[in-house]
Amino acid sequence: MGVLPVPSAWAGPLPEATPPADMAIYQLPTGTYETRAAFAVRGGSFRDKRQFAATAILVQHPKGDLLIDAGFGSDVAAHVAALPPFQRAPYQAAKTVSQQLDASGYDRTRLLGVLVTHSHWDHVSGLDSLPVPIWLNSAEQRYGAEDRGGKIFRIVSAGHQIREYELNGLPYLGFPSSFDVHGDGTVVVALAGGHTPGSVAVFVTVPSGRRYAFIGDLTWQLDGIRRRVDRPLLLRMLADSDPEQVRQGLLRVIALAGLMHIVPAHDRDAHDGIPHLPALLTTNPAPGDVEEPRG
Repeated sequence: MGVLPVPSAWAGPLPEATPPADMAIYQLPTGTYETRAAFAVRGGSFRDKRQFAATAILVQHPKGDLLIDAGFGSDVAAHVAALPPFQRAPYQAAKTVSQQLDASGYDRTRLLGVLVTHSHWDHVSGLDSLPVPIWLNSAEQRYGAEDRGGKIFRIVSAGHQIREYELNGLPYLGFPSSFDVHGDGTVVVALAGGHTPGSVAVFVTVPSGRRYAFIGDLTWQLDGIRRRVDRPLLLRMLADSDPEQVRQGLLRVIALAGLMHIVPAHDRDAHDGIPHLPALLTTNPAPGDVEEPRG
């Protein structure tokens, strides 16, 4: 069934991080779309239907907040209709990120922008109602501007400021280069590549010491980590710009599995334990609001 080799568990120290006491993370689910496990992960069953998450993550930090990905937007129906027929899937839309921020009373002046793990449609659709800067590295900016996979990105990013960052920092947890957003180790972007040339994983450390790895589409489901399997061959050929690079990134994440909470972007269950944005959000959340325990 093509099980990947067992990588050596990460044996070095975890990178230093000094999260401020009023830092917090929240999940903002915007909907799901349906696919079969057979198309999601090698060895999956065709009878097993999976609801792929389209969930944004809000990272609050006193130096400024960031969204990781944007979820479904208000024009998601048009975005799905613009996809090639083989990519369209039944979907259920919930409130957009923009609607959820407004319902919470969130102060948008705190928001530095949206850091996208990569520029595929199901990560950027919600930019259509988020008039904030888009954080991209140069490789992903080129992909979004030129590749057919960036078609929806080009639509929804029109008029947005692009905040280009460079992954010129040190290697991070086995990934070749990194970018420390706030300079305190709490939000670190690492180059993953392979799915798209500039796709990234985002590592977040909260005040409790708990660490999260938001790995984008290195794997679509937690099965890829738990069972050490990658995408089916056809999907690797269709979805990944460099399947071998994706495989190496997946092995790096598997090596970290016992050390942090790993979140493939489209695994709905992987978001369990990350609190939802409260109905009445304060700018300085109480310590108990930072995260929920996960069994």
